[in-house]
Amino acid sequence: MRGADTLHSVLLLLVAAVLGAILSFLAFPPFGPGLLIVPGIAVLLSALRLCRERSHGVLVGAVYGLVFFGGLMWWLAELELIALVLIPVQAVFLAVYGWWLVRFNERSPWVWLTMAVGSWAVMELARYHLPVGGLEWGAAGYALADFDLTRMPAWAIGTSGLTLVVVLVGALFAVGFTTGSWRWLLSPIPVVVLAGSLALLAPGVEGGAYPVAVVQGSTPCPFEHCPPNERLRTFAQHLELTTSLPDGYGGLVVWPEGSTGSTNADPMLNDEVREAIADQARRLRSTMVIGGDRVLSDTEWINANVYFDSNGEIVGEYRKYHGVPFGEYVPLRLLFDWIPALARVPRDMIRGEGPFVYEGIGSVISFEGGFSRYTYEVRKAGADVIIVNTNEASYGPDAPTSDQFINMTRMRAVELGVPVVHAAVTGKSVVIDAFGDLGPTTGLGTMEILDDTYGSSRSTVYMAIGNLVMWLAAVAAVVVWSRSLVGSRPMQLACGSMRSNTGRRDQED
Repeated sequence: MRGADTLHSVLLLLVAAVLGAILSFLAFPPFGPGLLIVPGIAVLLSALRLCRERSHGVLVGAVYGLVFFGGLMWWLAELELIALVLIPVQAVFLAVYGWWLVRFNERSPWVWLTMAVGSWAVMELARYHLPVGGLEWGAAGYALADFDLTRMPAWAIGTSGLTLVVVLVGALFAVGFTTGSWRWLLSPIPVVVLAGSLALLAPGVEGGAYPVAVVQGSTPCPFEHCPPNERLRTFAQHLELTTSLPDGYGGLVVWPEGSTGSTNADPMLNDEVREAIADQARRLRSTMVIGGDRVLSDTEWINANVYFDSNGEIVGEYRKYHGVPFGEYVPLRLLFDWIPALARVPRDMIRGEGPFVYEGIGSVISFEGGFSRYTYEVRKAGADVIIVNTNEASYGPDAPTSDQFINMTRMRAVELGVPVVHAAVTGKSVVIDAFGDLGPTTGLGTMEILDDTYGSSRSTVYMAIGNLVMWLAAVAAVVVWSRSLVGSRPMQLACGSMRSNTGRRDQED
């Protein structure tokens, strides 16, 4: 009967893991509201706190991770089925977290709370960097982008700090649920009040209404590949739209990622393409940021934003630093060349060397906009507005990728205190102010110009401290764990001494 009881308990825990995962991915677009992430993580942590064995923690964490990331990122299958391997890779982090946290279930609630939050911080720090550069997609803080009150604390603690606030509230509920104590169930209230106070204390901005036009020229075959001369035709569509802007526009004009490139439509290689763009920059008296790629050889290429000033001169370019693994380059290519799907990635992207900012205009390219560290460096380099150039043609018109990504760039705007121009060649384009509020948004795969304005930047605490909140939580977990080791050593020595003395008395008898 004991075995049957154990199996029944494990099945209930796994059901809880699935429920928590479903609530969690429903917090993200295209669903919502984002606050569903709180009960989602609370259910997960409650299940882990009820685990009797560490192997059960592994199962609960793994199931939660598979269901959560599977529900959140199913659109990876639009690339190739092999891309879905990213889902179990992410689930491994949750499995290890579950294995680790369960060992503290018999400790005091305060120790367990510290380890629940601090170990989550360690897990996220590892996930943001590993493997092959890491992934921030799915971090709990990004789910909170849809409401002003839940989004705004990021000006002080960043998205990473908001993620830990969600975990702390979930962990407090988990302790209350498993102990049956109303005191613990009510204890999240001060945390929520403190977070709300941070939101209300966010500094404002003064003045600033600078024109910006996002030229979303799409491609000749949106969401499909259509040779020949696809990139040249894409360039022509963007050029045609740009000519509709009035003479002397005087603002910032952005062409998204993939608007130019290949060998026949690159302004750095093709004189006619360069002069056509320069003519528009002079006519509009505008700075133009042009997204494109450049083939360097049969095995290498770069992804770059080229900057034209209002005189039509190229003043520099930003080269993408963090490429998409197995999408823009193949890590350890010699080990993976046998996979047929990777034939679609014949060249490896060569990394750039860091931020480029011209007259307060900085940029990152696509995938990089989902990482706090890259936009942080651009802001630190002097950017007062950040362009996130992207191309989401690979995922299809029904995928929620664009909306999920916009949620992430909204958080970039709040934590850095800068307006963000989210420019997509086939996805949705939008201008986001320094408070994370969205302006008018374009459609998916449409040819249109988004003519808007962006405001001034503002100071934020996050720019001064970065991810300090997450690092402090991680350090706290390490300290508590270290003290538990030191605290258990005298007991182990005493037990060893007792066994030794008992053995000696047995021999004397």
